[in-house]
Amino acid sequence: MTQFCPRMARHNFRHRVQRRVLVLRRCFCCFWDRPLMCSPGKPIRYGMLSRAPTPAVPSAAADGSIVASSRNLTPSPLSHPKDSDLVPLKISLVGDPQIGKTSFLAKYIGDEKDEQGEDHQEKGLNLMDKTFVVQGARIYYSIWEVDGAEKSPDHIPKACQDSVAILFMFDLTSRCTLNNVISWYQEARKWNQTAIPILIGTKFDEFIQLPIDLQWTIASQARAYAKAINATLFFSSATYNINVNKIFKFVTAKLFDLPWTVERNLTIGEPIIDF
Repeated sequence: MTQFCPRMARHNFRHRVQRRVLVLRRCFCCFWDRPLMCSPGKPIRYGMLSRAPTPAVPSAAADGSIVASSRNLTPSPLSHPKDSDLVPLKISLVGDPQIGKTSFLAKYIGDEKDEQGEDHQEKGLNLMDKTFVVQGARIYYSIWEVDGAEKSPDHIPKACQDSVAILFMFDLTSRCTLNNVISWYQEARKWNQTAIPILIGTKFDEFIQLPIDLQWTIASQARAYAKAINATLFFSSATYNINVNKIFKFVTAKLFDLPWTVERNLTIGEPIIDF
């Protein structure tokens, strides 16, 4: 019987993921070879994204979770795109105004938010960056949030074009924001038909204060909508950091085909995860 060789298994895994990274980079070659889109008014000072050599490959820990750190790098948004060992990727957040998108994003970005300055702000759009390490590979997320209150026809195209994932968000305590998810999805798909869709219900900490029958109704509708748009569904809370980091780990695992999965949870009264 052939003896299992951990070293050879790790080598084979890294080789498979390297191939996935190369395919992903080819798919977004247009994104790599030009600056990120800038809007009129105060310029967003991004440098040219150069085609970099393939970095060290993301991997997973022994328990299957993605090992990442966002505190051992200088989070300067101006230097990130010029670094040759970064894998820059764009993620979009869309949904109605006042549903907690900015709080959700600020919770994920953490302490890096204050160091980025106001050059990442534009009326109707909120841009934040996150750089982290996954087993030696440096990943740079440029995250574009559409405020939702400003109805500029340019906002969704700017936010969604070239994105690798789009997070469709709604307020768990407001059914009208859930109903509007479909229109957000239809508009976003006009500009990007390949991004990974994620459906996210915010304010779970307030949602669980609702009557149990109303929780069941909203959860059932959210699951139906997630199925309709072929998205993974997460209930989250920025206040208590429920599923915030997990959502971005899930996106990273999907992008790089890493062996990390979330556990399905359909229990009413708990933060639902459905796929």
